[in-house]
Amino acid sequence: MKRIFTVILATILVVATFTTLSACSGSGSLTIAVPNDTTNEARALMLLQELGYIKLKEGADITATPRDITENPYNITFKEVEAAQLPNVRRDVDYAIINSNYAIEAKLSPASDSLALEGSSSAYNNILAVKAGAENTDKIKALTAALKSQKVINFIEQQYNGAVISVINNPGNGFDATVDYQALDGTTISIAASPTPHTEILKVAREILAERNITLRITEYTDYIQPNNVVDSGEIDANYFQHTPYLEDFNQKNGTNLISAAEIHVEPMGLYGGKQTSLDAIGGK
Repeated sequence: MKRIFTVILATILVVATFTTLSACSGSGSLTIAVPNDTTNEARALMLLQELGYIKLKEGADITATPRDITENPYNITFKEVEAAQLPNVRRDVDYAIINSNYAIEAKLSPASDSLALEGSSSAYNNILAVKAGAENTDKIKALTAALKSQKVINFIEQQYNGAVISVINNPGNGFDATVDYQALDGTTISIAASPTPHTEILKVAREILAERNITLRITEYTDYIQPNNVVDSGEIDANYFQHTPYLEDFNQKNGTNLISAAEIHVEPMGLYGGKQTSLDAIGGK
């Protein structure tokens, strides 16, 4: 009888010990989904560093990855996901860091639904990009003037409630006095763009250009590769979807020669809850 009791007690202790170890091994482990493209992944990690959740090595820049993390006190695991898919995987992870354009498309409000939002930074201003040399053509100057208009600023402010912020300085009436609009009469300007907010903003510019009988043909893309490829090949005149750090990294990796013709807006990146509905699990900041 005593032997049976000893065996039962030993079994209970083993089970209890295993349960305790299992609980400890998973304690504090959180998964955060981040964009898998170079500059936006770094941007997401820098947001987490600003919040005090991780620390990156000295000198980490726009190419930073999870391998550059030197301190990870909350035992965060990173899931690298194509930026456009982050809203879809959000519910499968604890948190997700999402670009505002994709958050808006997913009916998320960066202002009210995000748990943390990065400050606006001129480094990440979204740009009108063209092949080097095209920036001084009448087509691109006309498009630039339309985008840098007060009408576009008003639309951004009214439509996005702070989720998209205009960075246009010295806005005009939508027209450039140095452009020969008569020569552009009946011309089509082609542009590649992300659906939100870029296409929506471009539709305002299209109305302005139509006043001079210029057609703006917008082709939507949901990835970050093809919009640059079609501009580099000359298939499309310009694109509007990216910030300068991404463009510079793309040029370096692909041997392209695209440049910024104008800075239009910035989209603060946000940290959104998935399985977690607050920041309590990660320090409550």
